[in-house]
Amino acid sequence: MDHEEVRITLRLPAGLHARLVSEAKRARRSLNSEILHRLEAGLGDVPADDQSP
Repeated sequence: MDHEEVRITLRLPAGLHARLVSEAKRARRSLNSEILHRLEAGLGDVPADDQSP
């Protein structure tokens, strides 16, 4: 992944936010890391079952 970072504002439905927070805690990741992980997995950049933080 590129090391340059870009900040964005993201609006999420409350239920989706709660699910992501719960999954991030389960995987011992920050919410930001969980969102990045899921985006990368969805784009085929990492295995979907990778549990590394």
